[in-house]
Amino acid sequence: MKTKILLKESEMPTHWYNVIADMPNPPTPPLGPDGNPVGPDALAAIFPEALIQQEMSGERWIKIPDEVREVLRLWRPSPLYRAHRLEKMLNTPAKIFYKNESVSPAGSHKPNTAVAQAYYNKQAGIKKLTTETGAGQWGCSIALAGQMFGLEVEVFMVNISYGQKPYRRTMMKTWGAQVHASPTNLTESGRSVLAKDPNSEGSLGIAISEAVEIAASRPDTNYALGSVLNHVLLHQTIIGEEAKKQLAMVGEYPDMIFAPCGGGSNFGGIAFPFFADKAAGKQIELIAVEPTSCPTLTKGTYAYDFGDAIGLTPLMKMYTLGHDFMPPGIHAGGLRYHGDSALISQLYNEGLLGAVAVPQIETFEAGVLFAKSEGIVPAPESTHAIAATIREAKRCAETGEAKTLLFNLSGHGHFDMTSYDRYFAGELEDYDYPEEAIKESLAHLPKVG
Repeated sequence: MKTKILLKESEMPTHWYNVIADMPNPPTPPLGPDGNPVGPDALAAIFPEALIQQEMSGERWIKIPDEVREVLRLWRPSPLYRAHRLEKMLNTPAKIFYKNESVSPAGSHKPNTAVAQAYYNKQAGIKKLTTETGAGQWGCSIALAGQMFGLEVEVFMVNISYGQKPYRRTMMKTWGAQVHASPTNLTESGRSVLAKDPNSEGSLGIAISEAVEIAASRPDTNYALGSVLNHVLLHQTIIGEEAKKQLAMVGEYPDMIFAPCGGGSNFGGIAFPFFADKAAGKQIELIAVEPTSCPTLTKGTYAYDFGDAIGLTPLMKMYTLGHDFMPPGIHAGGLRYHGDSALISQLYNEGLLGAVAVPQIETFEAGVLFAKSEGIVPAPESTHAIAATIREAKRCAETGEAKTLLFNLSGHGHFDMTSYDRYFAGELEDYDYPEEAIKESLAHLPKVG
């Protein structure tokens, strides 16, 4: 009845896994404003060469630099847990495992890529990084990584989350970062949004526009993105690689994997290393879990769109709700993104990944049940994966199937207690984003070809 499954530091993966090597079709290329594929030069204004090479690479394994592994050892390898008490509470024959990424200094999985990005930018002679953040976990992570490698960090935090998550912005400042509530008057992008809506709650797309604008205007400054792009998902695969080793230690292999999906780094991080097995013929279901209020995969359109709200980024083919989509101010701020990783989108479009949308109240119910059984208060983003796992565990209780279920506990909720307070007070609502609003936003997709 083992509960914690631990790897030694010496067993931490030495290479990242690149899912492109096992995709049945080549990735769709990013496009420029003229509709033609963009090359590495188009990214050079805001990314270092090493990350651009990783973005374009088709190599199956990419070495993790020793300097990056040295920092990751502060909390990695992260533990894998068997959720015995949750299984008992659900009276299910299913075996439930979770990877606990909340043990990082920032409290989430995000430092896995933040450390790598800060390292490569430092190596390239960059002095400062700009970025966006929703719930603040990415902002905290890049602030931490910037401190580790001596880089300045400027964070544009989505306005609604800036108010909801005050202690995360305090963490960013503790690690030396500047933090702004986005949209701001500091950029053309922000001013254009505020001119239309002075009380804008903001969005990740808007915050990305502001951060990219600042980075592109200064030669000593680059932009760091916490999700969506290929190299970000690449860095997160250390989660799934460790999980495979840990499950093998107890003779287990998952039938299904669940992870929250906003931009895709959380889901890709745990699911992609198992996709290699799926591509080789192994039977496994990989399920991305998103909010019903921001149903990118389950209700979006697979099309070329901008990664930001204003249209500063190259066009990426992805599931999108439209770059000017304005999601409601739900408490899972890290999942309020209009698009999805191009890699996840393509694999989902080809029927190789699954997706499900879960309403807000169900996610908090799942988070509370998990806290009562396992002791950890999960972040609102993580509760989406927990809710989907609980759904499946209950189905197993009905059918008698003894499936092995794995989910990514991507972060703790210690700075999300205001959200839990509102849940307990009955102030949270379920919100299904209206079809007509999605159609209106999708009507503004850029014309390609």
